[in-house]
Amino acid sequence: MAAVAVTMVRRLLRSGPRPGLCGAGGREPGAAPRRAIGHGRVAVELDSSAGVAVMKMENLPVNSLSLDFLTEFLISLEKLENDRGCRGVILTSGAPKIFSAGLDIMEMYRKSTEHYAEFWKTVQEMWLRLYQSNMVTIAAINGSSPAGGCLMAMCCDYRIMAENPKYSIGLNETQLGIVAPFWFKDTMVNTIGNRATERSLELGLLYSPPEAHKIGLVDQLVPEEKIQSTAAAVMSQWLAIPDHARQITKSMMRKPTVDRLLAHRESDIQNFVSFITKDAIQKSLHMYMEMLKQRRG
Repeated sequence: MAAVAVTMVRRLLRSGPRPGLCGAGGREPGAAPRRAIGHGRVAVELDSSAGVAVMKMENLPVNSLSLDFLTEFLISLEKLENDRGCRGVILTSGAPKIFSAGLDIMEMYRKSTEHYAEFWKTVQEMWLRLYQSNMVTIAAINGSSPAGGCLMAMCCDYRIMAENPKYSIGLNETQLGIVAPFWFKDTMVNTIGNRATERSLELGLLYSPPEAHKIGLVDQLVPEEKIQSTAAAVMSQWLAIPDHARQITKSMMRKPTVDRLLAHRESDIQNFVSFITKDAIQKSLHMYMEMLKQRRG
């Protein structure tokens, strides 16, 4: 049975979203029932027979976590959570060489305080939904994943990264003059421990795949061409565990971290708005964007 599930998920990962499968949709004779339930910046396809969905971030060119992208992501994730036919999600990227570049700097630069508050509340919501999802969540990290991209990966139950020396992952906020909020920090502590997190955050470190694997930031390294098939195989192992037992255990492990943000959610928003509107921070963001422009030529 597990082997059948693996085959179905591998086929789904290779195929990608296909037009004409929305809603009840049709399918090729003999093919597993599939439904495309996401469009635009987040492509989602659910294989009901395997009980697994693949979410491909397609907010090109670098899957920046903009307000519009995060809103689409949350809508897609909620649909999967409410679908009894979906037990697991593989989160990956449709952009070449990048998993996600993290928070969209343009959402934090020269905007109104109301916009900053709305944006940050949406970032919080993304973390809350993904971190405590009842589904099995596997990150298939097929590109670099700095800052908010790293946060998304750490939210998942299991992380597989492509073994490519050009890729990196980490919370590098301090390099931009930004301080990672406490729930970013808590997520990393839960993943790699206190001392490694302290060093990572203070220096804004970005780790190569072997370095990330060594400290436990990712669980497995595989050749890039095998990342999707490996994700399918790992998913079948996790789905072999009864859902209720796994979900209760996950909640037991993660609830204290979730409760801490929920208890301080409004103050966290206000802290973000106060911080991001400081002249020094806006100047740092401006300098960073100018540097990016120069790199692009």
